[in-house]
Amino acid sequence: MKFAPASNNRRRAGYTLAETLAALLFLAIVIPAVVEALHIAGRAGTVSVRRSVAARVAEKVLTEATLYTNLNSAAQSGTQVEGSVDYQWTVTRENWIQPSLPLITAEVRFLTQGQESSVRLSTLGHPVDAVAGSSPSSPSTTR
Repeated sequence: MKFAPASNNRRRAGYTLAETLAALLFLAIVIPAVVEALHIAGRAGTVSVRRSVAARVAEKVLTEATLYTNLNSAAQSGTQVEGSVDYQWTVTRENWIQPSLPLITAEVRFLTQGQESSVRLSTLGHPVDAVAGSSPSSPSTTR
């Protein structure tokens, strides 16, 4: 069995200066890119959670407006606080295809990291009868 000279073993044991500098340069490029990617992912997660809450607020407000409110007047608006975020909502009514069939829209606006975002939900309301004071669901009796 032959052994290599001691000077050859010492030379193979470590990294050269060029290899060390190349590794440091690689890390200097990769680490900021990874940190920025994590920042973007965190921001996207925050926006997603807030959009989910805004959609829930819009659904609640839209349901209440459809079932319990007479929307023949101007738009309604308000604010709902969830955690530390204010969700400002507006409910509007407009005619859809036929004047007797209303389109009711709820829009919820909120701030996420200084930028305003919004969620909008719409539904069709109950048909409005041409005769004032009567609704299509009230039974009519004829004798």
